[in-house]
Amino acid sequence: MEIKRDKYLNDLVMRMDNGLVKVITGIRRCGKSYLLNNLFYNRLLDLGVDSFHIIKFAFDSAEDLELIGEDLFELEKNRRKVDPKKFMSYIRDLITDDGKYYLLLDEIQNLGSFESVLNGYLRKKNLDLYVTGSNSRFLSSDILTEFEGRGDEIHVFPLSFSEYAAAFSGSREEAYEQYSVFGGLPLLFSMKTDEQKTKHLISQAENVYIRDIINRYSLREKSDVGELLDVLASGISSFTNPTKIEATFKSVKQSSVTRATIDRYIDYFIDAFIISKAKKYDVKGRKYIQTPFKVYFEDIGIRNARIGFRQVEPTHIMENIVYNELRYRGYEVDVGVVESRERENGKEIRKAYEIDFIATLGSKKYYVQSAYSIPNEEKWLQETRSFDKVDDSFKKIVLVRNPVVPHHDEKGYFIIGLLDFLMNGNSLDL
Repeated sequence: MEIKRDKYLNDLVMRMDNGLVKVITGIRRCGKSYLLNNLFYNRLLDLGVDSFHIIKFAFDSAEDLELIGEDLFELEKNRRKVDPKKFMSYIRDLITDDGKYYLLLDEIQNLGSFESVLNGYLRKKNLDLYVTGSNSRFLSSDILTEFEGRGDEIHVFPLSFSEYAAAFSGSREEAYEQYSVFGGLPLLFSMKTDEQKTKHLISQAENVYIRDIINRYSLREKSDVGELLDVLASGISSFTNPTKIEATFKSVKQSSVTRATIDRYIDYFIDAFIISKAKKYDVKGRKYIQTPFKVYFEDIGIRNARIGFRQVEPTHIMENIVYNELRYRGYEVDVGVVESRERENGKEIRKAYEIDFIATLGSKKYYVQSAYSIPNEEKWLQETRSFDKVDDSFKKIVLVRNPVVPHHDEKGYFIIGLLDFLMNGNSLDL
């Protein structure tokens, strides 16, 4: 089954021949390699590029490595990187004219001195470079430094709900029920039973994502990194901070892990694209509050796997899915707080009202509440009270789980059903 990833495919096409190295980032198993080596490769052919001018090479493929005289198993055994001279000699032999060549390089971090190799290729006018990799610190936070400002990142998420639903054989409701439990890793579509999906996700979480972090940062096998991820998984959509997590470890886990270690491990998870941290933003003060913050998982299936599929709260899961959808659409997403001075019992008190998400893209800004259900007027007033305290004209949106006819209330607040929001990429502007 071929799952369409048109957003990313269009992102790549728009960046063709821009003089930069296109770096495809994302959590392991989200479909980066398939996007590059299948979808984008075929699009290049459709655009009229001759197959001889498209060079694919995967640095984790035994067959590809054999072409340059390298042995994958020997490399892994000795933890050695691919000899750049062998690779460059191979590429040199394939470039036989002055026409444009497209280099599609998978798992580039396994190539020795890859920064220098790619920077050298960038100086050749007839080469256009596209790379993927799993060394997330290089591929994300340090991308511009590594390529001397000549890197262009395309971040790939696991399947969005609209991508998932388009490939799912069933109703939108059935698709959401599956998606909210098992998430959007593309490989799950090859699995027939819930048992297969469950075992796969639990194995991926432990043997791929956690193992990657332990190996990458040379952690002890019995470090607290896995247990910390479990604590974060239990607390999605809730404010937290290292001090609170430290107290949880002491009281529940009987562990003395320090705040500094917790901070460091959270950074590891972020760098590996397992989680994302949503910062708290003071709307009226127009400033960020560094702590507390919220944590959301890049894939809800991995989150559920870390807690054994036991703590599957629909409200928190919906909030995580909405957060990921906003980021998938390209928005910077923060958690908002609006402070207000009010009088109660003759006294002036200060209250803080939460806005689930502030989504910003250039000059566009939206305030979004993930309300799940609004059974009565009291609940509606509760969900929109924070909107009442905001004194700007940016659009304010309430999402509910059940289907509703999209409409505006008398204050101009927009209400829309979750699935209508997720399925329509322009739903924020309805």
